[in-house]
Amino acid sequence: MLRALAGPGARRRRRLLAGGGILAVAATAVAVLAGTSAARSAASPIKIGILSTCQGPFAPFYPETTAGARTALIQLTGAKPKGSGATSPVVGAKIGGHPIQLVYGCSNAQPDNALKEARRLVEQVKVNILLGPLSGDEGIAISNYSKKQPGTTFVNGTSAAQDTTLHVRSPNFFRFTTDGAQWMAGLGTYAYKTLGWKNAVVIGDDYSFPYTQAAGFVAEFCSLGGNITKRIWPPLGTKDYSGFITQIPKSGVDGFMMAVGGTGTVAFVKDFSGLAGNVSKKMVGGSVTIDPTAVSALGDRLDGVVAGEPIPAGATGAAWQKYAKAITKYYPKVSPNSLFTAGYYDEMWGIVLGLKKVNGDISGGGKKFRAALAKVAWSSPHGPVKLDANRNAIADNFIVQVTSGGGFKTLRDIKNVDQTFGGHFSPSTPAPGRNSPACVHGNAPSWAK
Repeated sequence: MLRALAGPGARRRRRLLAGGGILAVAATAVAVLAGTSAARSAASPIKIGILSTCQGPFAPFYPETTAGARTALIQLTGAKPKGSGATSPVVGAKIGGHPIQLVYGCSNAQPDNALKEARRLVEQVKVNILLGPLSGDEGIAISNYSKKQPGTTFVNGTSAAQDTTLHVRSPNFFRFTTDGAQWMAGLGTYAYKTLGWKNAVVIGDDYSFPYTQAAGFVAEFCSLGGNITKRIWPPLGTKDYSGFITQIPKSGVDGFMMAVGGTGTVAFVKDFSGLAGNVSKKMVGGSVTIDPTAVSALGDRLDGVVAGEPIPAGATGAAWQKYAKAITKYYPKVSPNSLFTAGYYDEMWGIVLGLKKVNGDISGGGKKFRAALAKVAWSSPHGPVKLDANRNAIADNFIVQVTSGGGFKTLRDIKNVDQTFGGHFSPSTPAPGRNSPACVHGNAPSWAK
């Protein structure tokens, strides 16, 4: 070797070898850097923000929402809970080698506050996925905001205003739960055919979600021949409902559909009991009306009340029982029979299934992930779930009754309810509002016939 570097041409040979050494070192360095970069990419965390209401009239539902989301993550990733508080951490969650980091946000059911929290989570914390919010107006605001953040994936919580997906239609906003009108499927039929109502009043909080609930009830009840004689809208967060209860006509009305939620449910029912007696004799409920938090707070005052629900609360089937046992195992103070628990559970379940389809790859602003997310479908504890073209869930709906002792009984299961509600709603129909939709006879949904 030493002789090869001496003699004629030695200088040229030494230069070539030196250059080759440099190239070899450079190549090795590139390989090391590439390997380090790949390792870093494989281990990069996926940040998921969970936004819910820990203040305001829906604050009682905060522990339910976070428990539902974390339980789905635990079941699908093998993660472990550390504590059972509303924001206790979950450790060991990984998808495709990517650690899952949960970050929490708090709102108060007001859209400006929810939007402020969403901006903090997206623009400052840099979450890759935002799960939430809980309430209707919040959802509309965040769905519109999502259009300005195309590199972030937004997945609904339990906000159920119809506009959020049917009219806003943001390409990076997904809702694996159904909307508030879908939650009413079957209730108008129950009121008209089972209770024999012909004339009804609607009373609900004055914002988009109760409007959407009323839209579903009105569309179905009126399609069968029923009439809506009055619509009453107390402001969200009202403390004393007596002045609104006295607006319900005492004659010419068979009953009312009540869509007052959160702390308002408890206040309304107590005020009604003092003025007019037992609500179960005159009322069918919007979905939030029979949440376990309200049932617990009101004792037997809600016994017998029937409501439209996206979940079969109290079901005895194997799938529901498996879900319910998981919730109570990890978060024993939380009821699995709340639509808020089940809603955030479903949304996180959809997120994790989507992430698994791409092995945790959220590169490129999450485009590949969102393409997979749009195709996610599974058999949930309450039946099959899939998305429509507007990324809104198609799923079963249930008619549920509160039973003695704070229990629940499912009276009916309406299969595969989509957002058109049997042809009553579309992107071209007016948004639900104080007087919309109109009460129109005929064109009953298939499940009402």
